[in-house]
Amino acid sequence: MDLPDPVAALKYEMEQKGLTVKDLEPLIGHPNRVYEILNGKRSLTLTMIWRLHSELGIPAESLIKPPASSRAIA
Repeated sequence: MDLPDPVAALKYEMEQKGLTVKDLEPLIGHPNRVYEILNGKRSLTLTMIWRLHSELGIPAESLIKPPASSRAIA
C-alpha cells in the first residue's frame, strides 16, 4: 500500500475534519511552524508525529515517511 507523504496526510486530515492552522497549534507549535510544515519547509519532529497520530488518528506510517521532495534528493 502506498501511503501519502506527511504533508499530504496532514492536509487531507485538515480538509476532512475542517481543521485550521489554529487547531494544529497545540499539536505542532506556533502558527509559523505549522505553515513551515504545510509548505514542506520543515519536517515533523517525533513529538509532533506522536501528537498528530494520537490526537487526529493520522497513521504514524504516513507521518514518518520522508516528504516527496527529500526522497527525490536521496
